[in-house]
Amino acid sequence: MNKTTYHIEKMDCLSEEQLIRMKLEGFPAVKSLQFEIPNRKLLVMHEGDEAPISKTIESLHLNSSLIKTQAIDEEEEALFSNDTGLERKLLWQVLAINFLFFLVEMISGYLSDSMGLVADSLDMLADSIVYGLALFVVGKALIQKRKIAKVMGYLQLLLATAGFIEVVRRFLGYEEMPNFRTMIVISVLALVANAYTLYLLQKSKNKEAHIQASTICTSTDVIANAGVIVAGILVYFTASNLPDLIMGAIVFVVVGIASYRILKL
Repeated sequence: MNKTTYHIEKMDCLSEEQLIRMKLEGFPAVKSLQFEIPNRKLLVMHEGDEAPISKTIESLHLNSSLIKTQAIDEEEEALFSNDTGLERKLLWQVLAINFLFFLVEMISGYLSDSMGLVADSLDMLADSIVYGLALFVVGKALIQKRKIAKVMGYLQLLLATAGFIEVVRRFLGYEEMPNFRTMIVISVLALVANAYTLYLLQKSKNKEAHIQASTICTSTDVIANAGVIVAGILVYFTASNLPDLIMGAIVFVVVGIASYRILKL
């Protein structure tokens, strides 16, 4: 049995981990995968040559590079087997929080005419899709996983595209002033929810890859929440919808890129 170590430069969240897992799942030679998200490292336990594995990882265009390949004994092989019960429980909690605030921000965004809130809700949905794929498709065949990922990817891309078109429409003069109070209040609630998620993840002291990745993703969500809060404040002081539109456009582009990565499978 061999262990090959890769550096994946663009692997900074759970979405990239799931892309790699689904891409390599069709290789009988691959026996186990171990992700070190903070260090952007991937450890692959496999039989035979690593060349086909390396080629497949490179096809994802995540700036991957092979560090080393080495033979391992049975003792080290056993270290790759982990109990995932705790991480699955925490991921269920993260999924529930993300999907709940996707609904809250989406509804509030349309009612308050805030594209920033709508875009941030899609960011929450993007995370929910990734966590859902990780939890719901366990045990299903590879082709089923890819079909589910494809449907989710197209749905996410469709919503992001529609949102970006709406931003352009409003920028060209069809102005609806967003309700800055709703923007700020809902974003503060979302920020609190994400902060609570971070607390749960850190309190668990679980260092598994899914938990580390969830922590990083949630930290990014906190930044997006703060961005919408700032946009709401700027809307109040400038009496303009431009800060909201700019923030919405930025997040829609980020969600669109995430959708494209899913569809690349």
